[in-house]
Amino acid sequence: MARLVDLTLTLKPDLRGVAFEPKYHFAQHGWNASTLHLYSHAGTHMDCPYHSNAGTQTIDEIPLDHCMGPAWVVPLAHLAPKALIQVADLGETADRFAPGDSLLLHTGWSAFVHEPKYRDALPRVSDELAQWCVQRHARILGVEPPSVADVNHLPEVIRIHQTLLRGGVVIVEGLANLAALQAQRVFFVALPLKPWRGDGSPVRALAIEGIPADGWLGAGSAAAQTG
Repeated sequence: MARLVDLTLTLKPDLRGVAFEPKYHFAQHGWNASTLHLYSHAGTHMDCPYHSNAGTQTIDEIPLDHCMGPAWVVPLAHLAPKALIQVADLGETADRFAPGDSLLLHTGWSAFVHEPKYRDALPRVSDELAQWCVQRHARILGVEPPSVADVNHLPEVIRIHQTLLRGGVVIVEGLANLAALQAQRVFFVALPLKPWRGDGSPVRALAIEGIPADGWLGAGSAAAQTG
């Protein structure tokens, strides 16, 4: 039986870049509604090439089939803060990885979302691993910290983002609840909003266990898009 696991941080005002403003009230207007103020990279979110000057593609131009597919879950909770994640840390996944697969790096870092070290001491993707993802034609690289790179070191942020995004790898940051996954290989989905000419967007990320990871969308298939 298929099992769905939500991997998304809840958008709440205590998250960076999130604010809600009441707009209508049922007692007065007949419905409840709010105005949402969202930083384009708030919570669990997706980066596109335009975000890091790695190309002209904006978030609304990312094909839907690039937002989902089979993914390997890599256990990395043993890594120290600020660790550089290397290809060797992938273990046997590095040998089993096929073009079009995705990587979900389970560092346990979402547990620190409300602590300073969430941004200041995050484990990050090494140049070696970023280049490996490009060379192996990874579809998505998903991480728990708010960035794949040290947010306090701009040259690293630019270099790692540009390596991945120029190489066609979709970046999803701010994942949560990876500890709930039981399977090593899952079908991963991260669907962004569709802001016109957007540099990024919050996503609803989830994993599906209990079905063949390649059963819904093979690496060479295409998803139709309209509108």
